[in-house]
Amino acid sequence: MSRVLVTEEIAQPGLDLLAEAGHEVDVRLGLSPAELLEVVPGAAALVIRSATKVTEEVLVAGRELAVVGRAGIGLDNVDVAAATRRGVMVVNAPQSNILSAAEHTIALLLAQARNVPQAHAALKAGRWERSRWEGVELYGKTLGVIGLGRVGTLVAQRALAFGMHLIAYDPYLAHERARQIGVELVPLEDLVRQSDFVTIHLPKTPETMGLVGDDLLAVAKPGLRLVNTARGGIVDEAALARAISDGRVAGAGLDVFAVEPPGNSPLLQLDEVVVTPHLGASTREAQDKAGVTIAEQVVLALAGDIVPFAVNVPAAEADEVVRPFVPLAERLGRLFASLAGELPGVLEIEYAGPIAGHDTRLLTLATQKGLFSAASEEPVSYVNVAQLATERGLEVRATTASTSHRYVNLVLVRGGGRTVGGTLFGQGEPRIVLLDEHEIELPFAPWLLVVRNDNRVGMVALVTNALATADININDLHLGRSADKHTAIMAISLEEPVPEAVVKRLRAAPGILDVMPLAEL
Repeated sequence: MSRVLVTEEIAQPGLDLLAEAGHEVDVRLGLSPAELLEVVPGAAALVIRSATKVTEEVLVAGRELAVVGRAGIGLDNVDVAAATRRGVMVVNAPQSNILSAAEHTIALLLAQARNVPQAHAALKAGRWERSRWEGVELYGKTLGVIGLGRVGTLVAQRALAFGMHLIAYDPYLAHERARQIGVELVPLEDLVRQSDFVTIHLPKTPETMGLVGDDLLAVAKPGLRLVNTARGGIVDEAALARAISDGRVAGAGLDVFAVEPPGNSPLLQLDEVVVTPHLGASTREAQDKAGVTIAEQVVLALAGDIVPFAVNVPAAEADEVVRPFVPLAERLGRLFASLAGELPGVLEIEYAGPIAGHDTRLLTLATQKGLFSAASEEPVSYVNVAQLATERGLEVRATTASTSHRYVNLVLVRGGGRTVGGTLFGQGEPRIVLLDEHEIELPFAPWLLVVRNDNRVGMVALVTNALATADININDLHLGRSADKHTAIMAISLEEPVPEAVVKRLRAAPGILDVMPLAEL
């Protein structure tokens, strides 16, 4: 029997399941960070939701912890890296709320189309306003789905029942898979040009932040109605408020905000906007599923069995030779996602050098995990990433080579005409050593600017001057030439993104062939 410390409310069936497995269930709600440090010693498992912060200090204090379970999806409040270093398993319940989130999306879609909250408030206030709150039908309208992960797919299936025409933007989904769902894949700008309604189901990443802003809304079909139940910050709230006030957008239904509670968001002042306080997962069924799922995971972990929703176990149990390459492989997957911009039909991963003689299956999973973490609305783990690749129509091929000509070990990721390569330098420092056909040597950074240009005098000065004018500091810069020596590449590591205006100016400069701002998503 082990002691399971529960610091936040989870469904009673989950608590019962832990007790039935023979464990001591110690429920301590409302603990302060200091009180948590006092009670966590001696616990073999810690079960939390979103309020409890599991820091490295907590993990050190809980020296007998074997598993931390988050009864929900996100893991922002858990230091997963520190848990991995200490051999503590981290598990969550990634599928507990997808039905609830999809149904809430449909609820907002209908509420927005028929002005239900506005009419309700008017009638409760004694006003009979039939003509003012005239709505629109869903039947025959075009719904644009931005992101066809699990929630987006469930929304699409339900929208089909209303007789809607479905289009979607998801560069990480194969066209064949989209056709199976009954959805046509289109570019993002085409989606907003054609759609009567748009619903967002994307992860929150540096590249999706502010995705729906002034530029995108400027090309939207007049009368567009927008729904966001994914993550706050993907929609530029000020830009959306301007578009609604100008009459370009008919209205919006929002469950999430950049800052929560949203305070003085201009959207709250508009009658055309329907809002809810982040209720996507707030159903009895979702909470029950989360509680039961996390209890099941904890019971399996304490029994030493296979745990389906463990997010960090493979990294902790990897071969000692392979283990240092796991973070490198994941970062290469993220970098490849940013470079390629869409999912290739085939992803090739090559391991060269002595590492090729070891079991590299974990590295293959890590690369896919990095790739899909940039594109999936739900958490991606080592356990579910292979299934995710299958669902999205990605064929993964892993190959090995006994020697690597320039480096001791090398990991290459190829697909769709794009290539990234990396290795470990010195004491395990990850380096990017290949971008497309150009050899470079550059540390990873939150942001990279890759410029391909004619191999001629003055190009470096042109680019660095543009960055200096924008007051952007350069951390590192590497120059390389293509094999034919006609073109060259500049790979520049930065601590902040390059403004779009600077990117456009560089792209228009003579001698510049391509400008790629990349994020380690």
